Amino acid sequence: MLKIKSLRTEWVTLLASLYLLVGMNMFLWGHLEDIVPPGMVGLWLSLAFAVMMLFAFNLILTLLAFRYVLKPVLIVLFMSGAAVAYFMNQYGVLIDAGMFRNVAETNAAEVRDLLSLKFALYMLLLGVLPSLLVWKANIAYRSWHRELLGKLVVSGACVVALGSVALVNYQGLSSLLRNHHELRLMLTPSNIVGASFGYVREQIGSAAQPFQAYGEDARRDAAWQHHARKSLTVLVVGESARADNFGVLGYARDTTPRLAKEQGLLSFTDVHSCGTETAVSVPCMFSGMGRKDYVPSVAKNREGLLDILQRAGLAVQWRDNQSGCKGTCDRVQFIDVSNLKDPALCANGECHDEILLQGLGELIDNLDQDTVLVLHQMGSHGPEYFKRYPAGAEPFTPVCRSNALNQCSEQEIVNGYDNTLSYTDKVLASLIDTLRSKQDKVDTAMIYLSDHGESLGEYNLFLHGTPYMMAPDQQKHVPLLAWFSDSYQQDFGLDTDCLAKLRDAPLSQDNLFHSMLGLLQVRTGVYQQSLDMFAGCRPWLAADR
Repeated sequence: MLKIKSLRTEWVTLLASLYLLVGMNMFLWGHLEDIVPPGMVGLWLSLAFAVMMLFAFNLILTLLAFRYVLKPVLIVLFMSGAAVAYFMNQYGVLIDAGMFRNVAETNAAEVRDLLSLKFALYMLLLGVLPSLLVWKANIAYRSWHRELLGKLVVSGACVVALGSVALVNYQGLSSLLRNHHELRLMLTPSNIVGASFGYVREQIGSAAQPFQAYGEDARRDAAWQHHARKSLTVLVVGESARADNFGVLGYARDTTPRLAKEQGLLSFTDVHSCGTETAVSVPCMFSGMGRKDYVPSVAKNREGLLDILQRAGLAVQWRDNQSGCKGTCDRVQFIDVSNLKDPALCANGECHDEILLQGLGELIDNLDQDTVLVLHQMGSHGPEYFKRYPAGAEPFTPVCRSNALNQCSEQEIVNGYDNTLSYTDKVLASLIDTLRSKQDKVDTAMIYLSDHGESLGEYNLFLHGTPYMMAPDQQKHVPLLAWFSDSYQQDFGLDTDCLAKLRDAPLSQDNLFHSMLGLLQVRTGVYQQSLDMFAGCRPWLAADR
């Protein structure tokens, strides 16, 4: 059996601090090398930063170095640190409360896409083996008063060392930390602890808030009395689709050949998301708060757009092929199509997005109420882009067939991602064709808006979820498309020639809430005309007001 020599707590905390600093922070050291000045100045600054973090880690662990406490704490830090180190090294993600929210609200399919042999090796080598060493270690604890004295001495030494290093290198370190806030989100395990507390605080705040009604005065405008037929407005919520790679928005590669041929399609080039992850963007765009005023705990405990539309007398249905609606559809009809057993469209626990369109024609044929249908796509969710479209639907090759994106070439990653958009092109064009074929019976319309964008290796970042203020534009710049049948334009008083002139106007997901209320002629005090992108293109609005 493995025999480990008895160690004093001071040695255990120092060795653990050194291991955490070196073993769990490869991504941080690589980034630090890129941002410090070249030569000896940068080397000295990096060394000063490392020494400061070493003493800071040791100080915290020393304060936790009690019998029955130290070992569990170290094991939790090693295991969680190993997982975080993998995702940071693999995808360039930063760890904050938002990332913890993503983890908490993901589903089994998304988790499965992220698992790999490399992840298992990270967990084994960086997490399990060091944890076993700690578990088997014979830590020599002294009497409580001697142990307390030792902690005071070590803590005091750490504080003095921290102060000395900071004082000697004040100018360089203060400039480094002031100009590079991302460092605190890269430093493991302090980022784990900070993100954990932030997420828990957010959940406690949410649980303590009472649920609020919103837009209680909502009613349909008198203009509805002049509608000649029932209407179906389809809102498609895309996933991880970035505007930069949409052919109809100017991308050099033709990723949207079918949509480009759709008569009456409107596209908007300058649209930005509320967040960089689904757990923020989806509830934000339906909340009516806007990005700057968005508070997750408030959105979770308040009615949103779909509640208001339903209160005004519209039927509302949410069809989901993703990980849920993040609370936005909790009080309307919800249909999960992600686990259907369709042999043509579903396999390995997930379905391709064409599943969202099944039965749509029948729904329209039997429509007896003005309806808003929300379709939530799996879209371009990574890292396994090749799973997001049917086999053989690959206009762009070769394709990365691994979730280890940093081991694929840039072109392979882009090809796989562009194939997902080519498939989305097929889904949206099929949707429009169905709506057009039924326009003699029902007023039909489609609006498509992606929840956020995606990084494909730019700045060594992959996927999405980077804190908004630090995120590159690729994660925030999203596509917005719209199509309206002729009868819909007439009944809802919408001038599409006017809308086409807004193609390059600056828009965001803040506009969705108010634009949908305005488009659907719903009156309520929470509506803001200034955020309604359709307001200037509805002659009835100007005449009525």
